[in-house]
Amino acid sequence: MQPLHYLYALTLLGQTGFRGYRLLLALYALHLGASAFTVGMILAVYSLMQAAAGWWAGRWADRAGCFRPMLAASLVGIAGFSIPYFWHSITALFAAAVMVGIAYCVYHVAQINAVGLISKPDERAKNLADLSLMFSVTNFTGPLLAGFTVDYAGHAAACLWFAAVSLSTVIALVVGKQWLPATRGDSHGAGGSLRELLNDRALLKILLVGSLVFAAIDVFQFYMPVYAHGLGISASVVGVIMACFPAAAFISRICLRWFVQRTRPEVILRRSFLLAMMAFVAIPFFDSAIALGVLAFAYGFGLCVGQPITLILAYQNVAKGRSGEVVGIREAVNQITRVIAPVVFGAIGSVAGLFPVFFIGGGLLGLGALMLHSGNLGNSMPRAE
Repeated sequence: MQPLHYLYALTLLGQTGFRGYRLLLALYALHLGASAFTVGMILAVYSLMQAAAGWWAGRWADRAGCFRPMLAASLVGIAGFSIPYFWHSITALFAAAVMVGIAYCVYHVAQINAVGLISKPDERAKNLADLSLMFSVTNFTGPLLAGFTVDYAGHAAACLWFAAVSLSTVIALVVGKQWLPATRGDSHGAGGSLRELLNDRALLKILLVGSLVFAAIDVFQFYMPVYAHGLGISASVVGVIMACFPAAAFISRICLRWFVQRTRPEVILRRSFLLAMMAFVAIPFFDSAIALGVLAFAYGFGLCVGQPITLILAYQNVAKGRSGEVVGIREAVNQITRVIAPVVFGAIGSVAGLFPVFFIGGGLLGLGALMLHSGNLGNSMPRAE
């Protein structure tokens, strides 16, 4: 088996548990009688732990490769997943959110860095695009696992199912260690400071553009149901409208391999921002469920091209031996954005209503498009070859 294919398989296995656990935490907290605010705090802790762990997880991946970080993350994941099975309390859910959030970040950063490093320079964009397709699959399988295990076994027992998934990842890592890439970061390059890394303006711009993508996704996932509900659309139809977003995400990831082989990443990203901007601004002008579904699809197609493209661009602006750090910093910035953006736009919506939210969100996407033109994100540091 090729190392690249084995890493893809580990992605499907390990990420299914990590990506489904957010939903399980929310469902378990509601089952225990938690308020919506408490549920939000638990999920915020989950994201903030990923943000806090990002940079040092990247440095570890640069020094150690992918096996030890992914193995350690899976073991910590087992412990974190299991906590709410033994202690049925909100406190246990917060503790689980801390442990699993950190474990997820370490696992996620190590595997992305490994795929980037073992790829030939002319194949890196294609391979990272394929990895993003694996992520898209786990965005579906993870919540599906959470929903079915809760219905089948109950909330507490569902936690053991997730622990079993993480245990199977540990077994797969140990048994298939020989298929994992031995490549690791350059120890000299990995020794620089965070300030030195962030002195690169192109990299900072990439991080900002990437944060806009995550902010736009979270704002859409909150405000589209609110808008559709206000139109009197039934819950089932709202669910269908929202399902158009991940469907578009999956299709866009399939198309991404074709895109990156034919044009520059900056061009793809700029066009995706423009498509998402037009779809988001158009939403308040339509009250038909069919039209909203079409706009949700267009929005999802544009934004979900943007996520892997920012990763590809980050790799093009990374100092040799510090690719893990860049991936980790990107993860930290994105997770902080996931916590802040809903709060900010929620405040705007509460004060000014829904229409300004759509126009301000569209304006930010337009700003992102203006920041991107061919060549302005070119390499200013030695590439991680």
